[in-house]
Amino acid sequence: MSVNYYNFSKINMNMNNTSEHKINVLIIDDEVDVGYMISHILNQAGYTTYTATDGNKGITIFNEKCPDAVILDLRMPCMNGMDVLRQIKHVNDSVPVIIITAYGEIQSAVEAIKFGAYDFLKKPFANDELVLAVKRAVEEKAMRNEIQKLKTQLGVTMPLIEQMGSSAEIARLNAQIECVAPTNFTVVIYGETGSGKELVARGIHNRSSRKDKSFVVVDCGSIPETLIESELFGYEKGTFTGADQKKIGQFEMASGGTLFLDEIGNLPRSMQGKLLRVLQERRIRRLGSSKEIEVDVRVVVAGNERLETLVNAGHFRMDLYQRLNEFCIEIPPLRQRKEDIIYLSQRFLDITNGELKKNIQEIAKDALEKLLTYDWPGNVRELKNVIKRAVLLASDIIETKHLLINELEHKKKPGYMMEQTTSIVHGATRHTISLDFDINNGKDISLHNSVSRCIESAEIIMITDALKHTNGNKSRAAKILKIDNKTLHYKIKKYGITVQPMIEVAHPIPSVSCID
Repeated sequence: MSVNYYNFSKINMNMNNTSEHKINVLIIDDEVDVGYMISHILNQAGYTTYTATDGNKGITIFNEKCPDAVILDLRMPCMNGMDVLRQIKHVNDSVPVIIITAYGEIQSAVEAIKFGAYDFLKKPFANDELVLAVKRAVEEKAMRNEIQKLKTQLGVTMPLIEQMGSSAEIARLNAQIECVAPTNFTVVIYGETGSGKELVARGIHNRSSRKDKSFVVVDCGSIPETLIESELFGYEKGTFTGADQKKIGQFEMASGGTLFLDEIGNLPRSMQGKLLRVLQERRIRRLGSSKEIEVDVRVVVAGNERLETLVNAGHFRMDLYQRLNEFCIEIPPLRQRKEDIIYLSQRFLDITNGELKKNIQEIAKDALEKLLTYDWPGNVRELKNVIKRAVLLASDIIETKHLLINELEHKKKPGYMMEQTTSIVHGATRHTISLDFDINNGKDISLHNSVSRCIESAEIIMITDALKHTNGNKSRAAKILKIDNKTLHYKIKKYGITVQPMIEVAHPIPSVSCID
């Protein structure tokens, strides 16, 4: 590329930069003269510039200087512009990247836009064209940052009751969040699908001193076991086939902020020890690297299955559970706070009216009764979807016919009762556990709760029999059950089992509710 492409006409632009922060621009171009000329033009316009003549050096400067914008040439040796763009967007997606390209590379520039580039300039370009592109890019970035800041402030100031309802249960939930948010406690959030676990996690982050830093979400249930370590900790270039560039892990991306590990119960056993080490030492090591990196991350985890149940079943490490369980929050399902249904329905109606530019005024009385009598297995997420569909279908009032609810649970006959028994054999004794529930009873009929209670009842029976057999000797009982003494002591305390000769259970074995 020739230096003659640039027109050194005098630029008269008012930067209107009243901020104390001087805008920094990184220029990455393998042609030294071109980098110098662009730098000179931007310096004249009031910008501070850094230059790099190859992609690797450019990435290094980007990580060190955190520029406000990047000007990037597509065609470079060793690491081409597209690879540099991908790494920049992975490290910090908010920084605008302006591509400079020759006439024959327009299609490549368009592809770069698809991968997140802000704009492209075709060579040759005039000085004012370059400066204007940079000015627009940094102004748009500043606007996005301001919007995000306002959203964060709104999230901090908006009470949870305005987002989830005004019931006594939500008031207690909000009080718990207000209590734990200012601390660095690791928090475990329990709640059914669609109950708002991520909303609560964001509430904790937004009310903490980390609110201006990243809130990073990782769904442990959606990442294959073979990829979870590289996703959390990252990897170095060349670590394995296909690792053609360095990847920053989620722990590094969340440093200074909050890492939300959703569905933590799905974390592979092989990863649980590594997570425990990171939580204890606050250091991570990328795959393929011998260098440890310090991270300052607050961890919040969530799941719909209790971790102690997973520990008892041998699927979750006890030491990791104890490390995570510094503070526990349980989100009540929507069926247990039905007074919130009316408020949330109106809120979702108003939001959807705005999205669809409609003016649905109200929900008919019979439609509201239908909303109140339904048990909402999908919780708030399901309610939101039902209201959105209803607003789409309705003309002025939401009627019963507009509520497209999956009523499979309600198609059973009134008063339908299911009675089952199951047996476990321990030693020479067969123990029978009664399983019964009423379909019309909305409490404790989830499959998860039912299975958990079955397991607990079986454990009570087996521990009780083992203690009877050993005349109350817990060490011998633990050997019979093939568990360690610590686990046995924990379960004895948990289930309220009285340890004495001819052992008796302090409480009768509970009747267990199950779902068909």
